[in-house]
Amino acid sequence: MSLPAAFVSVILIWSTTPLAIKWSALGIGFSFAVFSRMAIGVLLCAVLLAMFRIPFPLHRKALLAYLAGGLSMFAAMALTYWSSQFVSSGMIAVLFGLSPLITSLGAMVWLKEESLTTSKLAGMLLGVLGLLLVFRGGLGLAEGTALGLFALFMAVVAQSLGLVWLKRIGDDSPPLATTLGILMVGLPLFFAAWWMADGHVPSAMPERAVAATVYLGTFGSVLGFALYYYLIKHMEAGRVALITLITPVLALLLGHALNNEAVLPQVWLGTASIVCGLCLHRWGEQLLRLVAAR
Repeated sequence: MSLPAAFVSVILIWSTTPLAIKWSALGIGFSFAVFSRMAIGVLLCAVLLAMFRIPFPLHRKALLAYLAGGLSMFAAMALTYWSSQFVSSGMIAVLFGLSPLITSLGAMVWLKEESLTTSKLAGMLLGVLGLLLVFRGGLGLAEGTALGLFALFMAVVAQSLGLVWLKRIGDDSPPLATTLGILMVGLPLFFAAWWMADGHVPSAMPERAVAATVYLGTFGSVLGFALYYYLIKHMEAGRVALITLITPVLALLLGHALNNEAVLPQVWLGTASIVCGLCLHRWGEQLLRLVAAR
């Protein structure tokens, strides 16, 4: 696949994933929806590994990576699916837009690989301001939205710190094999969560929920991550970072157009603040050097 096609595909997958999460839980419950998604992802990953004869490493670093990724993915996805009962798909995308900022902060503290420059600090502060605006906008919506937003923020923290944990482990296994290992660790946890929360297979499954779950299991859990790893390997980091700037806005528009989701002015302001914070965090130093050179 060409780089432009992969780039557009990742944007479309990540922008539609929050709405698909909302739709997948309709009529079947959030716990069964996320368990079904992960089961589909495991099966598809296993088939792809066998088809392309990709090795599945079992050395110490690989096993640690599977464990770290599986635990963080379980926490992130369980909280995200639970919060989707109260939070719009657009807000899910907006809060996950904070992931690069939280990941960077975790890398500074845990890996000591980045320094806290003025532009990065300013970007983080803008991100926090955007988060507060989104929370304020959520208070004007349905009951339970504030709690859902808090759970969603914790999901973002879990995913971001999980990425830092994986970076610290430093496993170099094939991305598809790592994805399968992470899903295999997470799948029993999702099964246990479903069993304790509900434990019943829905007798009737709405077509929209089934389609959304299959979409998430194939595109959201497997193809999206495979293409993202492909872009990281073959494209400049600055261009890849544009994905996190585009997806929150596009997801807000999709949620409003396709799911009749209300988007209050505070949410738009919060989204703009987060996007500006990401830009400043990612390219602030380059802009300052360019201004100084002139």
